[in-house]
Amino acid sequence: MKKKLSILILACLTFQACGIKESALEETQIQHEEDIPKAQAKEATVEDNGAYDFTLCFAGDINFDENWATTQYLNTCENGIIDCISPELINFMQQADIMWINNEFTYSDRGQPLPGKAYTFRANPDRVENLKLLGVDIVGLANNHVYDYGKEALIDTMDTLDKAEIPYVGAGHNLEEASKPIYMEIQGKTIAFVAASRAEKNKMTPQATDTEPGILRCYDTTLFDEEIKEADANADIVVALPHWGTEYSTELESVQPQTAHEYIDAGADAIIGAHTHCLQGFEYYKDVPIIYSLGNYWFNEKTLDSMLVTLHCYGNDNEDNMDVIIIPALQTNCRTVYVDDKENQRKLYDRLENISVNVEIDDNGILRTK
Repeated sequence: MKKKLSILILACLTFQACGIKESALEETQIQHEEDIPKAQAKEATVEDNGAYDFTLCFAGDINFDENWATTQYLNTCENGIIDCISPELINFMQQADIMWINNEFTYSDRGQPLPGKAYTFRANPDRVENLKLLGVDIVGLANNHVYDYGKEALIDTMDTLDKAEIPYVGAGHNLEEASKPIYMEIQGKTIAFVAASRAEKNKMTPQATDTEPGILRCYDTTLFDEEIKEADANADIVVALPHWGTEYSTELESVQPQTAHEYIDAGADAIIGAHTHCLQGFEYYKDVPIIYSLGNYWFNEKTLDSMLVTLHCYGNDNEDNMDVIIIPALQTNCRTVYVDDKENQRKLYDRLENISVNVEIDDNGILRTK
């Protein structure tokens, strides 16, 4: 059983100030637990004492639906997606060793909208190239929009991501696939990603079965707990990615902290949630960080607080450390921009502190336990 990560604090925000290496992996290896190969870093080498230093970065909902305001705006931009997200944020995304984002739509030109569903999102499969431009390495599919156009569109989504060589977690052609961790190797450390959804009051997105595609649900946490335990047995760091909460509400549902603690007890080293379209607060439980919701990243035309969350993981054979860093952003008018003004950064941190459980945020966006 691996050691739990201790939480240390960095007095910095940027990668350069933090001492985080700018080099990312040329080829991060992705496998299930069988035969996980070692990846090669561009410049960094693992010392004899097992030293490692890398970053995992996470963004909330993104939407490339052809008829949605964001994509219509993108179509007017000379440089496409690069004009929709500010260069500071894109730099953070590209420099992260692993960049995860919530894929809140389906890639397909097939299928029909699910009857009775208020919002359905479908993008041309060619839009997947935007993920590469942003530096995305893995996406979450355990959400309430990946089945908006039915089984064929979900299959097309998985095929599109496979062809683009972008792994996905939380959905599959059958339940075995949907409930399998995705493992990625960096500098001798194995990172496991696990994802599941309990976002729908009216459950329209099906859980995969032995013979049918779908997502992994976690209304009943049994399967997700088992997946986390499996990941914990085979990885150094386990990141659990639940899709949960009430849309546009900063108030936590009671089931969020309850199950977050359960997932940590099962072996998760970080909980990073999504779904609510607004930021929710933070908590530490047994020294493990819980980010209850990443909110929107680039999803609609509304003006909403946004952020990237970076986990800076470093250590050696004797200790393992994780620092949680907020990169402040604002979604507005179909763009997502970096918040560089110190006063506005502090206001965002104060808003987040006010809705957090036991967390303080310093002026550099670093999380501390109270």
